[in-house]
Amino acid sequence: MRAVVQQQYGGSEQLSMGDTPEPVPGPRDVVVRVHAAGVDRGTWHLMTGRPYAVRLAFGLRRPKYSVPGRDVAGVVTQVGEQVTAVTVGEEVMGTADGSFADLAVVPEQRIARKPKGLSFAEAAVLPVSGLTALQAVRDAGRVRAGDEVLVIGASGGVGSYAVQVATAYGARVTGVASAAKADLVRSLGAVRAIDYATQDLDDGTRYDVVLDIAGLRPIRRLRRVLTDRGTLVIVGGEGGDRWLGGTQRQLAALAMSPVVSQRLTALMSKESGADLAELGDLVDRGQIRPLLERTFELDEAAKAIDHVASGHARGKVALTP
Repeated sequence: MRAVVQQQYGGSEQLSMGDTPEPVPGPRDVVVRVHAAGVDRGTWHLMTGRPYAVRLAFGLRRPKYSVPGRDVAGVVTQVGEQVTAVTVGEEVMGTADGSFADLAVVPEQRIARKPKGLSFAEAAVLPVSGLTALQAVRDAGRVRAGDEVLVIGASGGVGSYAVQVATAYGARVTGVASAAKADLVRSLGAVRAIDYATQDLDDGTRYDVVLDIAGLRPIRRLRRVLTDRGTLVIVGGEGGDRWLGGTQRQLAALAMSPVVSQRLTALMSKESGADLAELGDLVDRGQIRPLLERTFELDEAAKAIDHVASGHARGKVALTP
């Protein structure tokens, strides 16, 4: 089968098209004919092996998986003998260990049926970012109806879903993004948009929950905009050093939380089929929608990853084999 292949860590220039053996499912695995594969910031991190901490889980000297990509949407072609969640011929979405290919293997516990109202490309950009947003809002943030919620990085892949999920939970959402993307953030349900380049977050508004998805703002600055009993969730942070990236803030928040009145926490998202199904229900009810900016052909994977890494994407990007 055709696949995008990487043999070593590095920039997008070391990606190439190749022929690889068709995958064979294990007892609890599903083989999916890939109709679309999502491209997110995590794809760049796994391609480059930066920060170096990611190599502890995905290969010290070279990538553990030679085919990049995790998000996938397509049609089931084979199922393992113990699989009961889906059947051959069903349209599904999930997370694979290598989705930039004609076929991908998805563990049964990381798959769900594709919402009927979504195209394959739209469904393919839902799993990783959507799961992160859902778990940040529901589990780490414990957002409730009436909460004032601040989403930093509201126009990105995770942020665009977080705005919608928090709104679906009944919160009043303020989104932080560039001025050029303010209208986009409001269209997702935010009642207010803040331009990160020209406006100060500390404008007198106090938030019950702050979801920090982008940037490396000091924790002390983020605490200033929280209520006395508010919750800060550090979801990510681009930049930082080559070893830990932005994760040092997550560790600092967890260490500080027991000695302050506010709740400071971090998110390590989980790839869950049950949560994917919940996202599908939110889509079916019209409460969230994937923000798909554009699609690329499979052999344009390097171009797609570079586009996402540049920070210019308005929402999500997909490959369509």
